Amino acid sequence: MDEFGNLPEEVICHILSFLTTKEAALTSVLSKRWLNLWKLVPNIDIDDSVFLYPEEGKREREGILQCFMDFVDKLLALQGDSPIDRFSLKCETGIDKDRVNGWICNVLRRGVSDLELSLDYSGYDSDSDEIYCLPEELFESKTLVDLKLRSEEYGVNWWRGGEYTCLPLLKTLEIDAEWITCDELEMFLPAFPVLEELYLADKKWLWNETVSSSSLRKLTIYASGFESYLNPESISFDTPSLVYLEYSDFVAADYPKVNLTNLVEAHIRLMVTEGQVNLIRAPNDEDDGFLRLRNVWKLISGIRNVQKLFFTADALEVLSLCCESMPVFNNLKFLCIKSDKERGWQAMPVLLRNCPHLETLVFEDLSHYVTDKCGDACDCIPREDKGSLRSSCPVKYMKITGFRGTIKEMKMITHFLEYFPCLKEMNIYVEENDPTEFEIPGRLKLVRQFWTFYDEFFICYVKLLVSPVVYKKWPPE
Repeated sequence: MDEFGNLPEEVICHILSFLTTKEAALTSVLSKRWLNLWKLVPNIDIDDSVFLYPEEGKREREGILQCFMDFVDKLLALQGDSPIDRFSLKCETGIDKDRVNGWICNVLRRGVSDLELSLDYSGYDSDSDEIYCLPEELFESKTLVDLKLRSEEYGVNWWRGGEYTCLPLLKTLEIDAEWITCDELEMFLPAFPVLEELYLADKKWLWNETVSSSSLRKLTIYASGFESYLNPESISFDTPSLVYLEYSDFVAADYPKVNLTNLVEAHIRLMVTEGQVNLIRAPNDEDDGFLRLRNVWKLISGIRNVQKLFFTADALEVLSLCCESMPVFNNLKFLCIKSDKERGWQAMPVLLRNCPHLETLVFEDLSHYVTDKCGDACDCIPREDKGSLRSSCPVKYMKITGFRGTIKEMKMITHFLEYFPCLKEMNIYVEENDPTEFEIPGRLKLVRQFWTFYDEFFICYVKLLVSPVVYKKWPPE
């Protein structure tokens, strides 16, 4: 402890900055020298649950909330006007809103660059007839670089709107809330001229939205419709510098503009209702609902330059509407498909044919809804016209997760080995707690026989990767 205590104060404060504020405060009992060192740390992490919930019922004790607020007031007062790098504040309803905003303004005046706020205040306070608003200073900070706003039960009231917001240095914006009151994204994003990373969770939109930014490089959107209206009218992406896209949403009626020329990695999680699935499988050009789904080809065409691509089961089902307009993914090296027994693989044959440089193919589960349009992608329905994939799919590596050892899965793996002529390695993962069709010894015996057979007759090898604790003899050497 003496050697540690002899370190310069700047070094000790840097070490303490990796602790929560409460943990750093506990070091004050070590010696007189340590009494005030924690107060000089340029990072502050305030979580009311750490202070108020270590014991059951503590939050309800008389005066405990007041003690917590007094502690934060005293901490900020002791630091004076010293610069601060990061401020994280998590508060639930019950903490005085004016004091919370006072704390936020304090660190903004001191030049905070990394601000994280998790505030569970309802938008409307029935006791005071007031709507809680974030402080005005937050919307015009000249020092903020990273801003995270979270509300587990309520929303974020960005009350000034994009027109009156200017955060010239902001590079990362993360909003995770039930709702956010702000302008349309097209009006909102210009307030952040150097924004590089945007994360929006639980975003609800109805009509026309455009994500437009020349600086944005990483975009994550988890959108959801309203109960009475799930699908948005139109979504556009005008983000020419974007390299990473994670997009989860119900299918929009249109995608008028998709400018994603430099996109490298895309995770597409399009969602559909059961009624829309029925429309996809039984097309009707006179059905307005069906016509509203068909424009998804514009989104798929816009991501054609990606190198890594991930599709969920719903997205793959929707992709079957693009079979005639499927773009060629010339740059695609890695493709991951998450399957589900209720969703089909109708788009799989044309998708694989349009990936001329695909090297790695991953299936998260092999189960899917069987139709007569799966083609060469699976062996579910016997047919005589097989073979088109054999000369066109260059896949070298395959990974299959969620393997259960069913006869159907065995046949599919046999099919893959036969119809992917360039295949060099296949890794099959059996989840430790997954249900299986066989008792474990019998399943492993069947898989091992299967593996040995194809090791002798094909220029490839299959590894069964399982828990090393339970199955010590695997994978085979």
